[in-house]
Formats: sequence, structure tokens, C-alpha cells
Amino acid sequence: MILVAGSANLDFVVRADHIPSPGETVLGRDFKTFPGGKGANQAVACSRAGGVPTHMLLALGNDAFATPLEDSLQSAGVKLLTVRDATQPTGTAFICLSEAGENAITVAPGANASLRPDHLPPLDGYTHLLLQLETPLDTVTAYATAARAAGVAVVLNAAPARVLPAELLSQVDILIVNEGELSVVAQHQGSMAECLARLSVPTVVVTLGSHGCIAQQQGAHHLQASFTIQPIDTTGAGDTFCGALAAALSQGLGLDAALRYASAAGALACTQLGAQSSIPTAAAVTALLAQQPDNNTPARLDALRALAGLA
Repeated sequence: MILVAGSANLDFVVRADHIPSPGETVLGRDFKTFPGGKGANQAVACSRAGGVPTHMLLALGNDAFATPLEDSLQSAGVKLLTVRDATQPTGTAFICLSEAGENAITVAPGANASLRPDHLPPLDGYTHLLLQLETPLDTVTAYATAARAAGVAVVLNAAPARVLPAELLSQVDILIVNEGELSVVAQHQGSMAECLARLSVPTVVVTLGSHGCIAQQQGAHHLQASFTIQPIDTTGAGDTFCGALAAALSQGLGLDAALRYASAAGALACTQLGAQSSIPTAAAVTALLAQQPDNNTPARLDALRALAGLA
């Protein structure tokens, strides 16, 4: 069983030809709202794509924006442990989505900032605690410390990117970052291999978008090439990967198999609009794995090694 502790936001999404540059006004087209937030997205991914029992600790405002978030999580089978803050609005995110499927996101945390160390429930029965950085850093650190003391594996998605205190990193079992986040956490601008060498976390996973992902575990490197899909919206793909990876590991899969499963889930999330609405079912992930059993070709793995500076 997995506990996700983190953010929940209502996403306001506008589609446009391209993401505006600073000072530029872009005429958008359709507008929709979707349930989102890194924590909530990852909780849905654990439950729906990963197929494991999932609880989520979250903070919401006492407003109408909270309702679609609660409905989405509960419909995905996530049990809610809700902190209600009557003084802050529910978190929101404003997303511009380009025709190429890329996005630019601004988050207003609202009630997410109200999640405090003493809100953590007893950790009996949980195998993994999944955390992100859209809630206060001292709270994240306190949760990780408590989980480590309780023998619960700590999975941290270090997003949005920021320099992390050694106190937090020392409590993390599995760190998940993209390439930019890796540089920030490692405080180094060199190759990915150089950045990985600077981190003492037992397992570090680096997502590389359309290239795939790499991982370092106890000094050994693991590579997974991407799956072939037609992207529509990349929003939530990284969160889907995180949730599916934690779920796969909680079910006893080895790192290579878990990376493959999470990569397939993340790829499928790019084929639908929205964050939580795009997260696939476990059956869909299994089907994609069966359809593309040989995507880890020697040439693609060599390209990943070169990209990471491992060649």
C-alpha cells in the first residue's frame, strides 16, 4: 500500500499554437479545467496505472475548486486523508498547451502550503511514501524522516526543481528527477553521469522525455528507451511515470521491469488531454508493453548512454 503526501491543484488549461515568450500575447483557443497537482496526479497513477491500494494526504480549501479534485481522486480509487483550510483557496495551476504538446505551467499553491508535519498519519501498512516539492520543504523533510524511521521506503520526485538540504536527501531511498532537476539537486552543470556521481541517494531515476530514462542504483546504471506514441499533451506524463514506478516497485518488480512499466504508463499519458484524465489504466499499460516488446534496441540504448555521458 502506498501513501502519497503532496499537492492537489485545479488546472486551468488554454490551448494555443505556441507557448508565449516573455511579453508576448498569444491568442488561445479552447479552455478547460482538469484535476491536477503533482501529488494528486501521482496518487491517481499509483492507483489507476499501477493498480495498487493508494492513500493520499492533501490539503484543500473550503471552496468549489476542491470538489472536482476530490471526485477525481475518489473515482480513481484513492482514499483521501484531507486537511481542510478555511483560510486558503484550493491550489490552482495555469497551463498553456502548445500544438506540439509542450506546456508552460504557473502554480498558485493556496492550501497546499498548509500541509504540516503533524498531519502525517500512522505509517503502519504502507510500503512506500511518495513525495514531491509543491508543499512546504520542512514538511516534506519531516515526512521523509518519519517514514525512514518506520521502515517505509521514501520516494521523492524533486519537482519543482530546487536545491535540497542534506537532511532530506539522506532520508530518500529513490529520487526521481528530469535532466534539469538533476542539475539543480546535484548543484552541477556537467553531464548527467557527473551529476549522478555527486549524489549519494541509493537509487536515482532520471526521466528524459522522448528519449526514455536512466537510473543509477548502488553505482550501476540502468537504461530504458521510450515507447513510440503520438503526443497530444505532455501534462502529467512525468507524474504518471512517478506513480507507476512507485506502484511497480511496491509490487516487488525489479528496477529494470519497474522502469519499463513506468515508461509505458508515462508514454500513454501523453496521448490524452489533461493531467489525471490522461493517466492510463493498468490494462492499457500492459497492452502497450505487449505491442512494443523490443523498444530497447542496442542502438537506442547506445544513444541513451551517449546522452547521459555514460558512453
